[in-house]
Amino acid sequence: MTGRTVLVTGATGGIGLATAAGLAGLGARVGIVGRDAARSEAAANQVRESGGQVDVFVADMSAQHQVRRLADEVLDAYPRLDVLVNNVGGYWATRHVTVDGLEHTFAVNHLAPFLLTNLLLERLRASAPARVVTVSSGAQAMGSIDFADLQGERDYSGQRAYNQSKLANVMFTYELARRLAGSGVTANALHPGVVRTNFGREDSKGWMRLMLPVVRPFMKSPERGAATSVHLASSPDVEGVTSRYFANSRPRASSRASQDAVAAARLWDVSAELVGLRTTPTGRT
Repeated sequence: MTGRTVLVTGATGGIGLATAAGLAGLGARVGIVGRDAARSEAAANQVRESGGQVDVFVADMSAQHQVRRLADEVLDAYPRLDVLVNNVGGYWATRHVTVDGLEHTFAVNHLAPFLLTNLLLERLRASAPARVVTVSSGAQAMGSIDFADLQGERDYSGQRAYNQSKLANVMFTYELARRLAGSGVTANALHPGVVRTNFGREDSKGWMRLMLPVVRPFMKSPERGAATSVHLASSPDVEGVTSRYFANSRPRASSRASQDAVAAARLWDVSAELVGLRTTPTGRT
C-alpha cells in the first residue's frame, strides 16, 4: 500500500482503528475520521507509534453538513484517493432524530456513507484503480427495507433499524458497483464478525448490557474483525473484484433481499433525495 491513500470513517476505536493501523502498517497514508477531536488525535498517535502516516479529520457523521465539510477537507488534502473504507456505524436501542430530522441509525449507518461516497466519487474515479469498502454485518440477512417507514416513525425497534441499515449497506454496494461498471473503481461490502468493541454502549437494551460481559471473551479481537476490511482495501487478490459480500476475507452469498436490483435502485433514489443529491432521469447522481 506504499504510495496509496486511504480514508477510514469511524476510526477512533474498535474495527475502524484496527483497520487504519493495519493499512498504515502496509505503508498507506491513512486519513481517520472521528467525531471527537481529542479521541481522533489519540487514535492517530496510536497508529503513528507503529510508524504509520496518519491524518485526522473530525466530523459527526450523523449531520449531513459535517459529512459535506469532511468531503471538502478530504478533497483539499488528497490529490488522489485510492480507497474509501465506510466503517462508521452503530446500534441505538431507542429512536433518536438527527439535526437533519432523520432517524439516527439510518442516518449514520446508511445515509452517511452513501453521501460521503458520492461526494468523493469523482476523486476515486480519477485515482482508479480504486476501491470502496463498506462494513455491513451478518444482520443484513435479517433486514428488510420498509420504504413506507424508513425512519421508524410509526414503529421503531433498535434491532430492526440496525438490520435494515446493514441490508441497505449491501444494497448500496451492489447498486454502486453497477453504476461504476468499467470505471476501475470497485465496491464491496463485508461482515466483520462479532467483535469486542464498544458497539451499542451509547444506548443499548438491558439484555445486551447483561449478556455482553458473558459473551465478550468469545468475540473476535478488533484486529481480527478488521482483517476482512484490510484485505478488501489492500489485497491484490481482489483487484478488479466488485459487487461482492465478504466474511472472513472470502466471498459469501448475501441475503436474497440484498440482491433485489429494483429495490436497490429505488433505495438509491430515496437516499439521494434525503441527502440532497441531484438525481438525473437516468438514475445517476
